[in-house]
Amino acid sequence: MDRRQFLAALPASAALRGQKASGHGLVLWYQSPAKDWTEALPVGNGRLGAMVFGGIVTERLQLNEDTLWSGFPREWNNADAKQHLAEVRRLVLEEGNYTAADQVCRKMQGPYNQSYQPLADVRLQFADTEGAAYRRELDLDTAIASVMTAGHRRETFVSFPDQVIVTRVMAAEGKQLTFRIAMDSPVKSAATVEGEATLVLRGKAPVHVDPNYFRSDNPIRYDDAEGKGMRFEARLQVLVEGGSVRAGEEWLHIAEAKAATILISAATGFRGYKQMPDLPAQQVTDAAAKHLEAAARRKYADLRARHVADHQKLFRRVSLDLGPAASALPTDQRLKLAKDRPDPQLLALYFQYGRYLLIASSRPGSQPANLQGIWNEQVRPPWSSNWTININTQMNYWHAETCNLAECHQPLFDLIEGLAENGRTTAQVNYGVEGWIAHHNADLWRQSAPVGNYGMGSPTWANWNMSAAWLCAHVWEHYLFSGDEEFLRRRAYPLLKGAAECCLGLLIPDGEGQLTTCPSISTENVFLTPEGKPAEVSAGCTMDLALLRELFAATTEAAKRLGVDEAFIARLAAAIEKLPPYRKGARGQLLEWAKDFKEREPQHRHMSHLYPLYPGAEFTPRRTPEWAQAARRSLELRLEAGGAYTGWSRAWSIGLWARLLEGEQAWEGLNKLLELSTGPNLFDTHPAGRGWIFQIDGNFGGAAAMAEMLVQSHAGEIHLLPALPKAWRNGTVRGLRARGNVEVDVAWTDGRAREVTLRSGRDGTLKLRPPQGQSFPGRTLNPDGVLDLPVARGRRYTLRLA
Repeated sequence: MDRRQFLAALPASAALRGQKASGHGLVLWYQSPAKDWTEALPVGNGRLGAMVFGGIVTERLQLNEDTLWSGFPREWNNADAKQHLAEVRRLVLEEGNYTAADQVCRKMQGPYNQSYQPLADVRLQFADTEGAAYRRELDLDTAIASVMTAGHRRETFVSFPDQVIVTRVMAAEGKQLTFRIAMDSPVKSAATVEGEATLVLRGKAPVHVDPNYFRSDNPIRYDDAEGKGMRFEARLQVLVEGGSVRAGEEWLHIAEAKAATILISAATGFRGYKQMPDLPAQQVTDAAAKHLEAAARRKYADLRARHVADHQKLFRRVSLDLGPAASALPTDQRLKLAKDRPDPQLLALYFQYGRYLLIASSRPGSQPANLQGIWNEQVRPPWSSNWTININTQMNYWHAETCNLAECHQPLFDLIEGLAENGRTTAQVNYGVEGWIAHHNADLWRQSAPVGNYGMGSPTWANWNMSAAWLCAHVWEHYLFSGDEEFLRRRAYPLLKGAAECCLGLLIPDGEGQLTTCPSISTENVFLTPEGKPAEVSAGCTMDLALLRELFAATTEAAKRLGVDEAFIARLAAAIEKLPPYRKGARGQLLEWAKDFKEREPQHRHMSHLYPLYPGAEFTPRRTPEWAQAARRSLELRLEAGGAYTGWSRAWSIGLWARLLEGEQAWEGLNKLLELSTGPNLFDTHPAGRGWIFQIDGNFGGAAAMAEMLVQSHAGEIHLLPALPKAWRNGTVRGLRARGNVEVDVAWTDGRAREVTLRSGRDGTLKLRPPQGQSFPGRTLNPDGVLDLPVARGRRYTLRLA
C-alpha cells in the first residue's frame, strides 16, 4: 500500500489524528525500524546530533556532540622533516628515482590525528507493543523524525535555538505510556540518577585513538590523571503529563502517562583547539545543565515551534520541483525501483536532503561537517571521522553557497583559520618557508602536519600538501557570492595571502626555465615508473598547478580590490608566468602528472587533475574548448575503466559533466549515484571490505552537482539550465544563488525555460545566458549571446524566455 493508504489504516486518536501524508514531498518514510545505524534517521543542530532508529519495543537514540574528540593539543611537527626535503627533490628532479623519493618522503611524516567520538545511547524500553501498524519518517521541512505505532507517537528533533535534543512520546487515544529510559556510551563513562527525573552520564574521552585502519595492540588509550582526556556530560530530563516517574539506580521508569517530553543536553571539556581539554568537572556540568534547565521551562509546543521556525528560515530558501513522484511507496522501496523506473522527484528529495544534512551538521559556532557530518557511533570510526582535506571536507561545502546556505559555510572558515595558525609553524618546520600549510588530514586540534605515524603512511595521501590552496578557494568563493568587503578584508585576504606566501616558497626551478612543486602528489593516486614500478611522489602534478594558478589569481584580485600589497602581487604575477603549461597525453587526455605516466589504477576514485573544470573555473567549454575537451577525455577514460565507484567520486563526476554542459551524462550519473552509492535512508555509501560505510560527502556533492545542472555562474555570467536532462521535462527551482549576490528562480516546460526571476543584492550589471537555442523576447543579446541586465540592490526582476 502507499503512504496515504497506510496512514488511513492507523488508529484514529487524539495523538495520531491528522497525520496525513505531507503535501510537500520532502519526507523520507519507512514501514519498519532501522536494523542498523546506517538505516537510522539523522537529526542535528550543528553541535548536537542524534540518529533515530524507530524501534518498536526498544527505541535507540544514538547521540553526538561535535567537540567530543580523543586527544589534546600536542607536537605533531616532525623536527627532522626539513632535512629530507632536498633529498626528495634531488631524487625526483635529477635522478627520476621516484620510488626512492617515496621512501624519503615517509621520513617527513608526523603522528596520526585523533578521532571523533560518540557521546551516548539513549534507550527507551516500551511495555505496550500491541498492533502491527507502524511508520517512521523524517520530515525535511520541519527537521523532525517521527515514529508512529498502534499505541503511541514519538517525535525527535534537535533545537538550534534551545541547544537540546527533544523527544516527545504521546499516547494514542484511550491508551497510556509505560516505558523505561536508560543511557550509556561506548566511551568510558557511568550513568547515575539525580533527583526524580534526571539521568546523567559522565565520562572522559580517550587520550589517544589509533585510526581504524591502523593495526595496533592498544589502539584506544585512556588516562585517569587530572587534565588527561576530555570530560563530557550528557543530561536527560523527562517531563510527564499524567502518570508518574520512578527512578532506579541507572534508569527512569515512566508509568501510566498521557505524554512525556524527554530533554537531553550535553557539554564537554573542550576549551579551544590550542588548549588542553581540562575544563573542571563542575564547569562541564554547569554548561550541560544550563541549556537543560532553560528548555525545561518551556512548553513542548514552544520548543517545537522555535525549532521549526529556525530550521525553515534556512531550509525554505530553496525549493525544487522536478515533476510528480514515480511512486508513493516508502523511500527505501522507491530507491530500489529507481533503477528501472526513473524517479526525478526522488532526486529532488535527495537534493533537499543534502541541504538538510548541512543545516543539521554545520551551523555558526559549531565544528564543520566531518566525514560523517556530525553523526558517529564508533570509538574508532571510519578514517577517524575526521576532516579529510584533500577533497572530502571541501566537497562537504560545494553546495553551501549555490544552495543558499552561506551561514552553514562559516564553521569551515573557522577550521581554516585554526589550520592557518598552526600551519605557519608546520610550513617553517617541514619546508622552511613563510605563510601557512596543511596536509591531508585535520582533527579538532587543527593538526597541520603530514600524518602517517612517522613513516607508516603512504605518501600519496599522508604527504599531500596543497590543502591550504584548496581550502582558500572556499573563502574566496564566499566573497564572490556575497560581495562582503568586510569579510574579504578581515578573514579572507589574510588566509589567501598566507597560503600564497607558502606556495611561493614551495616553488623551485624545474631545470627547464620554469617553476614547479616538489614533492608533488596527485591525491591518493599511484603512477607506474618507466620501469613499471608503482610510485607516488613526482614534480608539478596538474592539480598543484591548477590550485596555484587559482590561489595566486584570487589573492591578486583580492589585493587589488582592497588596495594593498602591490609588491606582493607583482611576485605572484611573476610566478604565474613561470608555471608550466597544462599538457595532454597520447590519448588526448589532460595529463594528471607532468609526464604521461600510466596509472596503476585507471579507475581511481580521485580525479584531481580535473580540478580546473570543477570545482575550479579555469576550463570552460566556451572559453577554453581545447582544455575542456582534454578534461572530458580524461573523465571518459576514468569512467570507462570503472571509476566513480564511491559516492563522492560519482558526485564529482556529475559536477564535471554539468560543467561540460552534458545534461544526459549528468543524469546518468545521478541515477547511478542512487543505484550504487545510496543507502535506504539516502545516506551516501562508501565501499568498505564486504559492506559499506556512511560518508556524507557524496550527499553534499550530489546536491552541489544538481545545482550546477540548473544554474552556473563561475564564468562571469549566470547560465540558466546549462545541463538540463530530457528526463527533467518540466520543473521549477527557486532560491539558488549565483556569484554576485543574486538569487535565481527558473521555471521550465517541455525542456525549455519559460521564466527566470532574479533578486539582486547589489547594484551593477548582470550577464545572463539563456539556455541553448532560447532568447529573451524584446531584449537584445550581446555578440557573446548574453543579456547585459542592469540591476539595483533589493530589486526583483522577472524575464520571460522564448
